[in-house]
Amino acid sequence: MPLTDMQCRTAKPKDKPYKLFDSEGLYLEVRPSGSMNWRLKYRIHQKEKRIALGAYPKLSLLEARREKDRIKTELKDGYDPLFVKLEKQQTAAFNHAQTFEVVAREWHSKGLDSWNPRYGQTVLYRLEKYTFHEIGHYPLNTLKPLVILACLQKIEKTAPDMARRIKQLISHICRYAIVTSRLDRDLTIGLETALTKYRKGHFASIDIDELPLFLLALHHHKARLYRQTYLAIRLLFLTFVRTSELIEAKWTEIDLDQAMWTIPPERMKMRSPHLVPLSTQALAILIELKELNGHREYVFPSLPRPRKPMSKGAILVALKRMGYSNRMTGHGFRSLALGILKEKLGITHEIADRQLAHAPRNSTDRAYDRAKFLPQRIMMMQQYADYLDAVYRQELAKDNSAKTFSCHNTMVFCSHV
Repeated sequence: MPLTDMQCRTAKPKDKPYKLFDSEGLYLEVRPSGSMNWRLKYRIHQKEKRIALGAYPKLSLLEARREKDRIKTELKDGYDPLFVKLEKQQTAAFNHAQTFEVVAREWHSKGLDSWNPRYGQTVLYRLEKYTFHEIGHYPLNTLKPLVILACLQKIEKTAPDMARRIKQLISHICRYAIVTSRLDRDLTIGLETALTKYRKGHFASIDIDELPLFLLALHHHKARLYRQTYLAIRLLFLTFVRTSELIEAKWTEIDLDQAMWTIPPERMKMRSPHLVPLSTQALAILIELKELNGHREYVFPSLPRPRKPMSKGAILVALKRMGYSNRMTGHGFRSLALGILKEKLGITHEIADRQLAHAPRNSTDRAYDRAKFLPQRIMMMQQYADYLDAVYRQELAKDNSAKTFSCHNTMVFCSHV
């Protein structure tokens, strides 16, 4: 006869455990301590087994019967409820341990072999700085888009562009979690619509018409700048490589006899080696740097830490001292050079673009366009250096003439007085 709720509530403990049977293998086990637990006896594959359903009265008689019916359905489908329960427990424990930080670090470790080491360090630094303390402790399957948005909006208050970069990183991590069966969707989809619209500008660069005055300013600040920094700006001007490519240059990359600088693929944005033909002006700078730093690994070593390259900030600080803060950057020399090569020297875009180490825009062009234009680039780099020299000499002559005129007028004025 099935149990009643009254029988369950009035059951008293005895010296030994005893059972109050309901139906279809369901019973309430009453222990000497007074605790009561629902259990279900069942048979599968000709074996008798028992499974605990829960404690009474937390699990009522009605709820125990519903759980029994659910388990009976599993048995009909051929599933052992003990294994189903164990799987659920293990899955829940696993999901709880798969926090955003755990999955993010795993994703990061998977990408290290294919990334540039510096990029790998940057990615981990950004995750640690902007996400781990905000959402890192959340199990990934419980993380909500709203929580991620709150994290992004906090970043956005001081760094709008960084908020979008972090959103991209979180999206990559979500997609990794999807393919590893720990998430079923990208939690960042659509979040950009809730962020403030932000338009990223280009790196600051002077116009071609401002070149003469810039060269004159560099000349007048020559004595005020640390010699290595002054030479770095000049070499950046003459080679228009990226700032990081310049300051991390090593003597092993430079062949003074062949007048060629070969930047290895691991230091290039496009991950392919890049040849930089050296003009006679660039060679003169490198020869001087060889005397200064030839015993070092880096062409431009750091002053406080000579085994490390100089800081990118050194060039920006020098440009600020020259009066070009927010008007010129290290990257701006690339834009300026491209303008001069095309507008003043008539160099074709294809040749100039190769020297800037820009890959063809689409996959088809990359597959078929193998032209390096090296002979033309060697000639172009010398033409470019000679053009800068000509502009510099012309502006310096005008400046000296103006000073002489000013000095002459002052002497006449004084004698007249």
